[in-house]
Amino acid sequence: MAAPPDSEPSSALSLEQLPTDPLLLILSFLDYRDLVSCCYLNQRLNQLSSHDPLWKRHCKKYWLISEEEKNRRNQSWKAIFTSTYSDLGRYIHYYATLKKAWDDLEQYLGQWCPRMISSLKESAREEDLDAVEAQIRCKLPDDYRCSFRIHNGQKLVVPGLMGSMALSNHYRSEDLLDIDTAAGGFQQRLGLKQCLPLTFCIHTGLSQYMALESVEGRNKYEIFYQCPDQMARKPSAIVMFITGTSYLEWFTSYVHEVVTGGYPIIRDQIFRYVHDKKCVATTEDITVSVSTSFLPELSSVHPPHYFFTYRIRIEMSKDALPEKTCQLDSRYWRITNAKGDVEEVQGPGVVGEFPVIGPGKVYEYTSCTTFSTTSGYMEGYYTFHCLYYKDRFFNVTIPRFHMVCPTFKATNPNESGGDEDQDSTDTDDSRDRRRVWDLPAPSGCCPCHT
Repeated sequence: MAAPPDSEPSSALSLEQLPTDPLLLILSFLDYRDLVSCCYLNQRLNQLSSHDPLWKRHCKKYWLISEEEKNRRNQSWKAIFTSTYSDLGRYIHYYATLKKAWDDLEQYLGQWCPRMISSLKESAREEDLDAVEAQIRCKLPDDYRCSFRIHNGQKLVVPGLMGSMALSNHYRSEDLLDIDTAAGGFQQRLGLKQCLPLTFCIHTGLSQYMALESVEGRNKYEIFYQCPDQMARKPSAIVMFITGTSYLEWFTSYVHEVVTGGYPIIRDQIFRYVHDKKCVATTEDITVSVSTSFLPELSSVHPPHYFFTYRIRIEMSKDALPEKTCQLDSRYWRITNAKGDVEEVQGPGVVGEFPVIGPGKVYEYTSCTTFSTTSGYMEGYYTFHCLYYKDRFFNVTIPRFHMVCPTFKATNPNESGGDEDQDSTDTDDSRDRRRVWDLPAPSGCCPCHT
């Protein structure tokens, strides 16, 4: 058999001969790191990777730069990306998320809480954050630093950015601390070693702390409220009610609740009541809905005393007939804790009032309750009488609403062993074996179960 004739070698297509448009399309799928790497491969890719529209996507994705901002700066997309990266490059994985959260929050506050806008401070400088790290001899997490490069917390004013709560003579409003004030409250004492305060209430002294190191049973960057462990052998032992696992998660989840209307705005303040959309009941023309909140500053784990407040909204449909106007006479509550223990409460009015409800009218009030278990629920009804038909009485259902204590840890610094930490999922049984004390409500607090 004759050998096949030698085939002619095909000519190789060099990179310089490839059309520009397909190459630019390929480059448009690269992340900024790979795009930068292309600059060093050869002259052709260096030229193509500098094509300005390629950097538009990265400016918008990582730095949230708009067309208007670009025009104001009068720079190319690549120049904007490069200059911003040189300043904020270490925060590239956090910046867009935190900047959007701050922008959304400012827009919302401008509409609903305008006076709070003026309390926000300008951004902290990188050298300011470095100086704080040197002062406290501890590293700050990058997500925290990034947020403070956008806004350096707020002034110590009322109302606080991080939410308010009011109960009769008890009032709390938490400010987001600026970096210098936070550094001044950095803790090295037993029970709170290497913990940085994030918030502060000037009325109660309550703070939320962030653990900068994994010590005393805490996880690094965990965020929590602290309260004394009254039954521990060491006076420095505390219980931590966990409110976040990182600054990014803690701050953005709070902002989401605010801007989506999850927290009500009352008297130009953000009130941290959580409303379950399923927690609504309608009887004839009257709708009752409930939102709740846990108060760590009035609670205790050891001994078990969990303090909750609830806000009730009673509304009559605007389409109701005028003769449906009625007045609340009394209330009935059925209160059940996590062990199944039931308490029944009945009494006249609510918080000392006997509100009249007419078409389109709304009545809201706040009350409180305590449990000796980490969770419980309440349900019941109001008794009304018609103003036009005075002999007609009827009950209006209060929907069942649940109250659950946040996850917590009990730590005992200076005591041997590392197994004394516990969370709220495994404490109820052991709590049964402890002596149980009922702590009194703070002086002047509103009556429970109203």
